[in-house]
Parts: sequence; structure tokens; C-alpha cells
Amino acid sequence: MKLFNHKYKLILSCVFCMNFMILSAQSYKKDSLQIKSYTVIEFVNNKIKSIELSKVLCDYCNEIQKKAIGKEALQRTYAESQNPKNRLENGKKKLAIYIRIAKKDFAAIKDE
Repeated sequence: MKLFNHKYKLILSCVFCMNFMILSAQSYKKDSLQIKSYTVIEFVNNKIKSIELSKVLCDYCNEIQKKAIGKEALQRTYAESQNPKNRLENGKKKLAIYIRIAKKDFAAIKDE
């Protein structure tokens, strides 16, 4: 009987922890923004020839903020280009880069 009660306590504590993790995992939506940008990597002989920013999709950004987000997207694209699933022998690979940034950090992007 004691073992039976112990199992129920263990199961209830696991369920409680999982609910807590699920609730805390969704809190980022309240205080952050997600911005999407498109980039293109051109490969020649399995080496990167160029990385270009195609577009930054942000309706509420000014030009300075779009430029800063684009710079970050290019850096992330370079990091993603090292992933074997994103590499090509020859050709162009298009990537969609999602950047999540806190609202207060986004508002702090000003003239540099």
C-alpha cells in the first residue's frame, strides 16, 4: 500500500511540473517581438560566395531598426550556413530567419 501511494505522489508531482513548464514556456509572447527576414546564400563549389538580405518583414520598424535586424539576420544566416542541411554544391539557398527580441531591447535600437 505504501508503494502504491508513493507512485501516485510521483505521478502527481510530474504532472504538476509539466503544467508549470508549459505555462512558463509561453510567457515570451507577452514581452517580446518576432521579426521575420529572408536571406539568400550563394554557393560555388560547396563554398559560400555571398550572403544577401532579401527582405525584413516588420510593419512597425523604422529604417534604422530594419538595418539592425538585417545585420543580425545576416550573422545568423552565416551561422546557419555551416549546418550541413543548408549547404549546397552549387546554387542558391533561401532561408527564413526568425529573430525574437525583447520589446525594451527593440525600443532601444536608435541611431548608432
